[in-house]
Amino acid sequence: MTTERFIAYQGEPGAYSHVACLTARPALTPLACATFEDTFAAVREGKAAEAMIPIDNSLAGRVADVHHLLPKAGLHIIGEHFERINHHLLAPNGATLESLRTVESHVHALGQCREVIRKLGLTVIIGTDTAGAAAKIAKTGDTTTAAIASGLAGRTYGLTTLQENVEDEDHNTTRFVIVSQSVVQAEPGSNCVTSFIFRVRNVPAALFKALGGFATNGVNITKLESYMVGGEFIAAEFYMDVDGHPEDRNLRLAFEELEFFSHEIRILGVYPAHPFRAHKP
Repeated sequence: MTTERFIAYQGEPGAYSHVACLTARPALTPLACATFEDTFAAVREGKAAEAMIPIDNSLAGRVADVHHLLPKAGLHIIGEHFERINHHLLAPNGATLESLRTVESHVHALGQCREVIRKLGLTVIIGTDTAGAAAKIAKTGDTTTAAIASGLAGRTYGLTTLQENVEDEDHNTTRFVIVSQSVVQAEPGSNCVTSFIFRVRNVPAALFKALGGFATNGVNITKLESYMVGGEFIAAEFYMDVDGHPEDRNLRLAFEELEFFSHEIRILGVYPAHPFRAHKP
């Protein structure tokens, strides 16, 4: 098996992570993995050259567990990708909107399509994931049940799209990061993003002081997430995305100030900013 040919993702074939792989890395063959742990392991063990990992969704927020698992994965972020999420209402051949009684999908997808579900009067069934729901319905052939999933899932499992773009909001977008065993950094001075983690010292106003250097040096913070360390409530670890390269003067100075008020700073990746960022309001 040649590692350069594969990109791992979590989920069933037809999942939105699968769609992101095809869009962002068309030269690589997508490799489905059952869990995020399996996805990271596929890269570490040489089964795949890269992995496509969802970080945030514009409607649902952060993807559970990823920010906890990513720093421990031993891999490096080498890129990012923004994928517009277009939900399809899928059903077996012969089904119609009038024949539907129930709809199954991941809880987030169901929550993003409340209007069509209410309009059709459907009973909701919460599944483990979108593509898995599509696979299940294709297997049963029940024309009273639909799945909310990607168009790719419909094609993968031979389902009919009864209605497309059924999401309530037209800005439904998921941000992914692409990880690898290799360190591949963007050039200093280029339009790039730096992702890193750090822990604040257990002193009053530590986070306020730690972030002060980014403000005074004009560094734009695009993401800041916190979570407890070791199950205790006395220390917090932070995941952060900022615009710029660590060798850029303003970010270098911000990091120097950060070191006074925090510890265990570790850069996870320095990578080109996706063009989607240029369209932010």
